[in-house]
Amino acid sequence: MAVPKRKTSQAKSRQRRSANFKLSAPTLGKCPNCNEPKLAHRVCGNCGYYNGKQVIDVAE
Repeated sequence: MAVPKRKTSQAKSRQRRSANFKLSAPTLGKCPNCNEPKLAHRVCGNCGYYNGKQVIDVAE
C-alpha cells in the first residue's frame, strides 16, 4: 500500500482544496407572478408559485 513519505504541508493541502470554494453568491431571478427575487428552479417563497402554478400554500 502506498504511504506518503512526508507530511503534506498546510499550504499544499489548502491549495488543493481551494478549487472547491464558490467564487460568487448565487444569482437571483424575478418571480414572474409577484416580481420578488428568488433562486432559479425553486418555488417562490413569497407567493408559492413555480412554473406558473400554485405549488405550496403560503400564509400571508
